Amino acid sequence: MVHFNDILSPKALATGLTANGKKQLFQKIAVLAADAYGLDAEHVAEALFEREKLGSTGFGGGVAIPHAKIANLQKMCGIVVLVDPPVAFEAVDDAPVDVVFALLSPVDSGAEHLKTLARVSRYLRDDGQVTRLRGAGSAEALYALLAGGEARDAA
Repeated sequence: MVHFNDILSPKALATGLTANGKKQLFQKIAVLAADAYGLDAEHVAEALFEREKLGSTGFGGGVAIPHAKIANLQKMCGIVVLVDPPVAFEAVDDAPVDVVFALLSPVDSGAEHLKTLARVSRYLRDDGQVTRLRGAGSAEALYALLAGGEARDAA
């Protein structure tokens, strides 16, 4: 069982998020990151957007893993949102995205960044996991699914 309690804060999760496009989505993700991890929202949004210019982080099936390296960040941080309605994302399969797991990494986190990205990607390639995430009706339910622990038995 994969758990992300090492990189997720309960405050960095949202369900039913609305956005009129990728840029607004990144701004909303950045506000969650600012609240949960004490980061500068504008800087986070800009970093995610700059990375996205290199190529879409939407890998198909309605799932995206936007990621960026953030100056002065001490540890890997995740932000997970369920977007409703789904947002156009230029994903590989052109499907709009409704499950987003954003990953923020310290600037010098080369191998750790890649390993965590691979861990998130493996988790989100499991259709059963993604279906369970989509079914989460609240940020608390999302956290229980992603972080593991006793809460998952109640879901």
